Amino acid sequence: MKTFLQLMLTILLVSSLISAAAAQQKNGQQIDLSGSWDFQIDSLDKGVADQWFNHKLKDRIQLPGSMTTNGKGDEVTVNTPWTGNIVDKSWFTNDEYAKYRQPGNIKVPFWLQPEKYYKGAAWYQKTINVPSSWNNKHIQLFIERSHWETTVWVDEVEIGMDNSLGTAQLFEIGSRLQPGVHRLTIRVDNRIKNIRMGNDAHSVSDHTQTNWNGMVGELSLRARSKVFIADVQLYPDVKNKQVLAKIWVKNTSGIQKVISLELAAISDKPGVMKPGRLTQEITLAEEEKTIAVTYPMGSNPLLWNEFHPDLYKMEITLKEKEPGNMDHQNISFGMRDFKAKGTQFAVNDTITFLRGTLDCASFPKTGYPPTDVDTWIKHFKTIKAYGVNHIRFHSWCPPEAAFTAADRLGIFLQVECSAWASGSNDNTAVIGDGFPLDKYVYEESERMVKAYGNHPSFVMMTYGNEPGGKNQTEYLVNFVNYWKAKDARRVYTTAAGWPINDASDYHNTPDPRIQGWGQGLSSIINKEAPKTDYDWTSIISKWKRPVVSHEIGQWCVYPNFREIKKYDGILKPKNFDIFRDKLQENGLMLLADSFFMASGKLQVLCYKADIEAALRTPGFGGFQLLGLSDFPGQGTALVGVLDPFWEPKPYITGAGFSQFCAPIVVLARLPKMIYTNDEELVVPLEIANFSNAPIKDALITWDIESENGAPLFSGSFKKETIEIGNGIKLGTIRQSLGAVKKAQHLVLKAKTGNHTNTWDIFVYPKVLPEIPGDVLLTRALDADAIKRLDQGGSVLLTLKNGSVKPGMGGDIRTGFSSIFWNTAWTGKQPPTTLGILCNPKHPALADFPTQYHSNWQWWDAMSHSSAINLKALTGDLDPIVRIIDDWVTARSLGLIFECRVGKGKLVVSAIDLLTDQDKRPEARQLRYSLEKYMSGTQFKPVHSIELARIQQLCN
Repeated sequence: MKTFLQLMLTILLVSSLISAAAAQQKNGQQIDLSGSWDFQIDSLDKGVADQWFNHKLKDRIQLPGSMTTNGKGDEVTVNTPWTGNIVDKSWFTNDEYAKYRQPGNIKVPFWLQPEKYYKGAAWYQKTINVPSSWNNKHIQLFIERSHWETTVWVDEVEIGMDNSLGTAQLFEIGSRLQPGVHRLTIRVDNRIKNIRMGNDAHSVSDHTQTNWNGMVGELSLRARSKVFIADVQLYPDVKNKQVLAKIWVKNTSGIQKVISLELAAISDKPGVMKPGRLTQEITLAEEEKTIAVTYPMGSNPLLWNEFHPDLYKMEITLKEKEPGNMDHQNISFGMRDFKAKGTQFAVNDTITFLRGTLDCASFPKTGYPPTDVDTWIKHFKTIKAYGVNHIRFHSWCPPEAAFTAADRLGIFLQVECSAWASGSNDNTAVIGDGFPLDKYVYEESERMVKAYGNHPSFVMMTYGNEPGGKNQTEYLVNFVNYWKAKDARRVYTTAAGWPINDASDYHNTPDPRIQGWGQGLSSIINKEAPKTDYDWTSIISKWKRPVVSHEIGQWCVYPNFREIKKYDGILKPKNFDIFRDKLQENGLMLLADSFFMASGKLQVLCYKADIEAALRTPGFGGFQLLGLSDFPGQGTALVGVLDPFWEPKPYITGAGFSQFCAPIVVLARLPKMIYTNDEELVVPLEIANFSNAPIKDALITWDIESENGAPLFSGSFKKETIEIGNGIKLGTIRQSLGAVKKAQHLVLKAKTGNHTNTWDIFVYPKVLPEIPGDVLLTRALDADAIKRLDQGGSVLLTLKNGSVKPGMGGDIRTGFSSIFWNTAWTGKQPPTTLGILCNPKHPALADFPTQYHSNWQWWDAMSHSSAINLKALTGDLDPIVRIIDDWVTARSLGLIFECRVGKGKLVVSAIDLLTDQDKRPEARQLRYSLEKYMSGTQFKPVHSIELARIQQLCN
């Protein structure tokens, strides 16, 4: 019986080994290494010295994956050694965060929080069975993405180390792996050591994708013939309708070989003429050789662009004279020429405009980037639905699946060499000053171009983001010149942000945008009255290269706490827990959805202003938003109309956003957004046409409607041809507003074909009727005001701007726009608020048309007001108009409120309604609406506040 059991166990063991080998071997030339691996953490960094590659590791792990996705690592504590600068360190010291620093309740506000964290070396090990058919083959180990310094041993032999962050790591094992059973050991170290790309670089930082440890994507052993194709680079020549193929062949046989190369370009598109096959015979006397072959693409090859992303596949076959010795490569490519043409970009000699967003490597489910094409296709389709045709990968390079998806969908990519060497908090994390990063950037760029250079979507490259270093300019100019001379398939610039230098093919500068870093309330959108007649001509006119505005937007929205349930992966929104707790503590949780939606509407208004200014600028190259989706790090920057999962937020659709962000956008140069009814509306219309062709026989119609859609005025223009470009004049609207008898929110619509854009304008009566009643208007609660209240009268208290005490809200920096980036990372750059929230049907606003959120008519109020901290004044007062506070502080802030004071009734306006009122139609109209309300029967405040408390409001 015992013998029988032993026999059965042996049979089962052999059967399992055979099944495992069959599962490993995808085909005769590749072994899949995904699945269960032995594993061990090397926190003391002794594995190399103790030769762990010679010993079986003690734990188990699943690959592809990271330590965190496998539940490996340490618990997060106050001492977790994060990778990333923390500008606002108040979490570590302030009492308000003390409960979030306790074991078992650790919650950080500066980025998404991983379930486990580990920084250091970790070892991965797998037993492999090399088949006898691989005898005399050249063997490679392919790791699609490792993070990040990777050292490989086969049995006790060290194969080598690779530290690419942006490409697959390929280890040449050669003939050292003979048929039979072997131990494959891999050590992965995610510490930043001598190559200091910057702790905030998105290739490594915990701000977004996390500084993970592991291997993802394809993990495989590959068997190659002794003579094989090591690399292929294809250089399309659109003008001459041909492709230059540079084929790098390796000969590891040790003897001279005669080979033939056969090339054939294939299109999957039905009816496309096949260019034919080209064969060339070569003698290989050396170990490696690059063979150049010019391949004709026929008389009418398909071209690749954003509208018709037509692709070819170059099939390359290498044959030796010996039967059966062959190698194949299928390379996807597009016939595409992307270059600077004056101050703009041209694709196949047709002008284009880059409508871009950033991808900062945020992947909440896994903490690392996806390597499958379908996920990137879904991601990019969403982006295209919002009118975007360009993505900048900020200080990182995505896996090949992203390039494949962009190729298929016609998206232009700017890719960077894994660096953000700003010198922030580390004077060795700089570029050009002789540190190891200088060499690494060249090496990484070489790897990236070799891996992804054939993809037509790969049109732009730079070292990385916002550099620091005394010699940065010299280094980066040399870098640009090196690549311009070596590979003309794309354009190059020094860096994203700066320095600007004529060596660059284009400039990526932050200058052209409506809110710059540090501008605060001095920016166009906060300092100047609303209008849409400006552009960036005066800024870009000094440059002769295309200009792409760097990281524009950065407009915030309130957290969407309903989003929390989406975080079912390894990153958790503990920051949202903290913000929600603060809102709850301040008694405002019921307003969370309203804050989110109202601030979202303001965010969209700000983005519309930013994007349209770029599209109005003749000769402009494009823009890069920061960003279309939220940025979870750097103190939590909720800047997206999409969430971190690249899914839409409910206050704007792709169709709505693409009214002002699309290949074709109708534009209006409104000199102002606020009018009185004695004025004439004079609005030049123009168009940005960056579609695939001119628009023939264009009819342009315009309409002005009331807010509820009732038509008021209309007109049209005709234009025979609208060429490709922008700044193209369509005609000028001239319309008297005398027929508008009462205050109205109007919508101007302009349309050509199926392309419509809209603008909100506000028209108020020039002359307002007298209001019956006896409301006292005052700037202060003086003796007359107090007497009126004591007598049971009504008082409208309009506070002079800047008069509210700091402790009562006067220290809160209000402005019209949304918060820029966030308050934690910017040192509380104003404004620190997110617009207004009101009930538009409140009778106090009956003669001041408004939505529940900020629109242009509130610019005047937010520019002449202070916030009132309602909690410092009283309890649960519900104001007529509320200001939405920063989510970090979540205070209850009022702009206009009503109350009883003794026998009297009081409305307090934190808006100065009197200063320069003859120049401020919005202020006059709002004052009229408030006074009319206060004179009527609906003015019945229910909340009582002591006179002394009101008197404490002001200095």
